[in-house]
Order: sequence, then structure tokens, then C-alpha cells
Amino acid sequence: MEKNILHNRPLVLVVDDEPANLRVLNQLLNDTYKLVFAKSGQEAIRLVEKERPNLILLDVMMPDMTGYEVCEQLKKNIKFKSIPIIFVTALSDPIDEAKGLNLGAVDYISKPISPAVVKARVKTHLSLVDLRNLKKVD
Repeated sequence: MEKNILHNRPLVLVVDDEPANLRVLNQLLNDTYKLVFAKSGQEAIRLVEKERPNLILLDVMMPDMTGYEVCEQLKKNIKFKSIPIIFVTALSDPIDEAKGLNLGAVDYISKPISPAVVKARVKTHLSLVDLRNLKKVD
């Protein structure tokens, strides 16, 4: 994806309760995407309502509300159910991955992250959103 003019860049919401993880993802993605950050599940839901991101990178293990609960809540809402959610989590068991995908996430990335994998998967899922939006216009 070429570097777009600032206001045309896709908006990605990054949700993680660990500031170090937010910094890593910020450094990795801020050249290509407009980013907003949340440190809790409830803050994430508020930002989704306010900002309407194009994609969400979501941690699972958070203190007030798990990423699974955030995903479940967003997927139940007709206004937000089409926003792709990628879990980015230290939970690497296939059972955890299956749970996330069954709740409606489009992808699941285990920590520690591979920068190339994160960039590729974000780009891929945003491209799929663009394709879906083009089909709606036809």
C-alpha cells in the first residue's frame, strides 16, 4: 500500500494494556496508517463508536474486559460487525486461536510479533475491506 496523504490513510485501532506493546505497534505501523490507541476494552469500544476504525488490532488478556469480550460485543452490533479484528496476543494455544476466530476475528497473531507478519496481515485485511466496499458500490 503506497503512503497515502494523512487524511486518506486507513484508521487502525490498537488495543493493548501494555504501553510497550502499543509503542512497538506504533513504530511499526504509523508510517502507513493513521493510528488510535486504547489501553482497555471499554476504552476500545468508546473509540470504535467515536472513530469508526477500518481495522482493530486487539490484545486478549486485559484487566477490565478481555479482548474476546470486546470482539463479541462489537460483532453483535450491526454498525461495527464488519470491522475486521485481528487478535495480537501472547496466547498461542490453538484452542485460544480457535476461540478468537469463532467470535468473529479475521486473524490471530501470537506475541512476540514478527513485524513483517503484522504488516502483511494488516495490509491484507484492509485490502479485503476495500474489495468488499467496491462490491457494495457495484
